[in-house]
Amino acid sequence: ANTLCNVKSVRTAAKAVPVITTHDGRTIRYPDPLIKVHDTVKLAIATNKAVEFIKFEPGNLAYITGGQICGRIGILTHKEKHPGSFDIVHVKDSVGHSFATRRTNVFPIGKGKQAWVSLPRGKGVRLSIAEERDRKLAAKSKEK
Repeated sequence: ANTLCNVKSVRTAAKAVPVITTHDGRTIRYPDPLIKVHDTVKLAIATNKAVEFIKFEPGNLAYITGGQICGRIGILTHKEKHPGSFDIVHVKDSVGHSFATRRTNVFPIGKGKQAWVSLPRGKGVRLSIAEERDRKLAAKSKEK
């Protein structure tokens, strides 16, 4: 069994042991040296070892974990660095809607368009109020 963990810090512990800390508090010793902060690690739960990892870079599939657009899924299009303020990440969903959020709210969940986890029914696409209403009315008319 595996789980996805977001890397929160990369450091060296006692006796120069390289260590990464994940979003859920796990500490992984001797990780791949290419793993950096904000990357996602596929972790084997039984051994607590990093099996694979996803870089936090444009072109990868990401899940939004906070803010007003929480729960949406899309492809990272680009990152903006703002020294002294919050870094901004732009994401585009499968329907074509583009949105932006803070870097801390983004969790990479797949390489390219291939997700490493099963996606919810709507594939992380949020409908507008009008689209949602139309879909509900269509479902009601089918019931009758």
